[in-house]
Amino acid sequence: MKKILCLIFSLIISATSFGQDSLAISTTADSTHTNSHAAFSNTKLENATKIDGDSAYMKNDYISAIEVYETILKKGEAADLYYNLGNCYYKTDNIAKAILNYERALLLQPGNSDIRANLEVAYSKTIDKVEPVPDIFFISWIKSLINSMSVDGWAACGIVSFILLIVALYLFIFSKQIVLKKTGFILGVILLIITISSNLFASQQKKRLIERDLAIVMAPSITVRSTPSDSGTSLFVLHEGRKVTIKDNSMKEWKEIRLEDGKVGWVSAEAIEAI
Repeated sequence: MKKILCLIFSLIISATSFGQDSLAISTTADSTHTNSHAAFSNTKLENATKIDGDSAYMKNDYISAIEVYETILKKGEAADLYYNLGNCYYKTDNIAKAILNYERALLLQPGNSDIRANLEVAYSKTIDKVEPVPDIFFISWIKSLINSMSVDGWAACGIVSFILLIVALYLFIFSKQIVLKKTGFILGVILLIITISSNLFASQQKKRLIERDLAIVMAPSITVRSTPSDSGTSLFVLHEGRKVTIKDNSMKEWKEIRLEDGKVGWVSAEAIEAI
């Protein structure tokens, strides 16, 4: 029995460490605004805080707010900054940029209903109307469960459930009362499932943050071609704000993309921006 318990502990610890590896995300905000408002000098922008951006937003000075938020985001990602930046771009009628930043915010906080609601509003303004392919109930439920928390949320859940699992196993092994032994065993099984599931879900969310294989069409319209060349056969046209999956990211100037309905083709790398 003790050998079996030691084996279980080893497997759980391995799963926990895999799902909870720290994730360092470096970001580059390559959007520049040549006609931006001159309210913030370069020196002041470098020292700007979120409060400065929020203040500019409240004054309807959206261009200055965009400058501040993008400057801060160069130092590190934050869901609330992407969310506010998306709001600014939406207010300035830059729907593609708004969608891009809402999607980035949602990637960091998949369970945030405000971000999801604003993203749906922004998508309603796009030309290309997408009908999502329905999943079977079980798959849809699993996806919703995974998206209910971020990678940090699932990692924390895994740690807490693992600690409680140790307590439950202690009751099962060392308690002399039958009731406590049964309680410890039942709780141990439940907490084992929660611990493993939490780490698997955290791993899934972490994978999304690392791969970044989704992108938004930024050009007003692009022609998707059959080959990575301007001479390739025209397949179909996409408009700004459309979300695509990057299927082949090996080339610098061209990217192979895939749509929800399975259509594939090549577009210029400059026409899309990764989420």
